[in-house]
Formats: sequence, C-alpha cells, structure tokens
Amino acid sequence: MAIPELRQRIFFTIAIFFVYRVGGHIPVPGVNAGVLSAWFNQEAQGGLFGFIDMFAAGNLRKATIFALGIMPYISASIIIQLLTAVVPALEKLSKEGEAGRKRITQYTRYGTIGLSLLQSFGIQIWLKSLAFNGVPVVDPSIVGWLFTPLTMITMTAGTAFIMWLGEQISERGIGNGMSLIIFIGIIARIPADVTLTMEKISAGDTNLVNIGVVLLVMVLVVAGVVVIQQGQRKIRVQYAKRIVGRKIYGGQSTHIPLRVNTAGVIPIIFAAALIMFPNTILMFVEADWLKTLAGWLAPGKWLYMIVYGGMIIFFSYFYTAIVLNPADLADNMKKYGGFIPGIRPGKNTELFIDRVLTRITLAGSVFLAVIALLPVVMAIIFKSPITFGGTGLLIVVGVALDTIRQIESHMLMRHYDGFLRKGRIRGRR
Repeated sequence: MAIPELRQRIFFTIAIFFVYRVGGHIPVPGVNAGVLSAWFNQEAQGGLFGFIDMFAAGNLRKATIFALGIMPYISASIIIQLLTAVVPALEKLSKEGEAGRKRITQYTRYGTIGLSLLQSFGIQIWLKSLAFNGVPVVDPSIVGWLFTPLTMITMTAGTAFIMWLGEQISERGIGNGMSLIIFIGIIARIPADVTLTMEKISAGDTNLVNIGVVLLVMVLVVAGVVVIQQGQRKIRVQYAKRIVGRKIYGGQSTHIPLRVNTAGVIPIIFAAALIMFPNTILMFVEADWLKTLAGWLAPGKWLYMIVYGGMIIFFSYFYTAIVLNPADLADNMKKYGGFIPGIRPGKNTELFIDRVLTRITLAGSVFLAVIALLPVVMAIIFKSPITFGGTGLLIVVGVALDTIRQIESHMLMRHYDGFLRKGRIRGRR
C-alpha cells in the first residue's frame, strides 16, 4: 500500500480487533461457561438474549468481561439523540460546534456507564437463576453477596474498555469504531455457525438442499442491502445570485440527498427490545398473563411477525423524523437563498420534502421489516441453523460499505484511484 498514513491506520485497526478478541476469552469469575453455552443453544435461539449476544460477539453466552458488548453505548447514544430533539438545552448544545459535540459525547459516556451497571445487575440475577440439566450456571460457593458486585464491576469495566477501543479506532484507525466493533463480532461467529450447520447435516436435522437455498437467499439479501443502503432521492436545490460590491455570489445548483434507509438498523434494535420484553420480565416475575402474552409473541407465531414488522415500520418513521426535520431544511434553504425549482420557498418546500421523505421511508422501513423477519421464516421453512441472519447482514454490509468509502476518500485526497478505480460505489458522487 503506497500511502503510509492509511497503512498505519489499517494496521492500528487490526491491532484493536486483536485486543478485542483476546478480551472476549476472559470469563467473569464464578460462571460455568459450558453450561451457559449449552443453555443458549437449547433455549435462547431467536430470543432477546440471543439478539443481545449477536451484538456482544458471542460474549454473553460465554459470560466474559465483554458480555454486555457495545449495546449500552448504542442505547445511551440513542437516548441522548432522542433527548436532543426534545430538551432545549441539549438542542442548543448540539449546535455549538466541536465544543458542544464533546459535551454530548461525555454525556453519552456517563449514560453508557449507568446503563452498564443497570444491565449487569439484571444479568447477574438472571445468571443466578439459570440451570441446565440440573447443573447451575453460577458456582454455588459464590452465589451470595460477592457475585453481584463482582459481576457488575467486571462487566461495566469491560463495556467501558470496548467504548474506549471504539473511540481509538475512530480517531486513529479507519472507519467508525463502534460500528466496526459490532462488525468484527458478527463476522467472528461465522466459523461457529458453519460448525453447527455441519452438525445439523450429520444428525439429519437438515440437508444440503436447504442449506443451499439459505445461502442463495443470503446472497440476494446482501445485494438488496447494498441497493437500499446506497439508495438516495436527490432533490435539486438552486441558489439565487447575489451581488455584493463588484462580485456575484450564488447561482450554483446542488442537491439534498435523502437516503431510503435514514434510520439504519436502529428500528430493528428498538422493536426487538420491546417485543422480547414479556419474556425478559418472565425471568424475574411469575405471572400467568405474561406467560400467555409471551406465548403469543414467541418467534415464529403470526402475531409475532405482524407486531414485530409493524413496530419496525413505526420506529423507522419515528427515528427518521427525529434525525431529519423538513422544517429545518426548508428554513436553512430560505436563509441562504436556496429554493427547489418549481416549489415556493417556506411552507411549500417543507411540505414537499416531507412528502418525498414519507414515500421513500416507506420503502426503506418495509425492507427493514422483511430483513428482520427473514431468519424466522427461513428457520420455519428450511430449519436453518444459521444465526447470521438479516440484521447481521444489514450491519455487516452497511459497515463494510462505509469503511470502503473512507479508505477510498483517503486515497482520493492523495490523488490515488485505488482498488475501486473501475467500480466506484454508487451513491458516493
């Protein structure tokens, strides 16, 4: 590679990946990882804990110091982002440039620590209640008062360290650090999925034809994810000419790129957390009505698919409305003398942008719902053991595209065409 800085950034990112994977083999004291893993294979496939384990790179099923993964940071970021839209003080802070951004980042870190303590407290209660074939997950000798603070401190420290690793990648490596942490965790599970698939074939639970169909569907899903992730509706914006002294300013034409999938994978995370909530509560509270509700919302049930898909579509619109405000876009265009050809500035521009955004978000939200429900349908029809489902593919492909774009931008800044000379990523122009 001919660019020393880019080479150093890539090697630094790989080194961080190595540290992250090593940390994923350090267990929480007192937990029988073998028993917990067996329980996961039997009970947690497709459930909330299985979903969290995907984001934790399989560390939850092994009860390592990274068992919480990066989910507390993601949750804290989402909460702060939502509060920024409704709390005037945070909204003002977000508009103060670099200083405001650093303050909001600091608040996100505090929120991450708080959520990690809360989640680790719940997980240690859950671990103490688990047993598989009569064997408890937690060593009976430390089930008392010692296990609670030990687990909370260990897991919270692990999440804080992952957060620091992600920030180091963003600053000194290549790509978005937090996204790449999730990316490498999902990729690392492929060998285990392949091994499980071979075991299923040997046991006669599935066959090569089913596996072939599943792989073909995965290829088609990857192609669909690339199209949707790169899909944009470009709204042309014309700026009026302004004469200042002897100089003429403005007059140029540009565009507003509205992405088909503005919300990314956030709606799936919200919907999965809510739909699995009854099952989570059942682990701590015994109630007949909760058992009935959890049965109705079990993966594979028709009610589960309808509610889950509907929630994903709802949260896609909700999150898009939070991060992209047509009124702000219209006001900013009017302030700088910009207008959409054929549309009057002000309220008419706002309504036009809102109408376009509503239509393209429908396509993106329906696609997200299909992607999220695809693994459930495949498991029912083909008895597929592959856990590398639609959500994982969406994250992996999206992060890979973003990282390639950043590598290419480093090359282009130094007048290198790079390895993408003949195939620029569509939508980058």
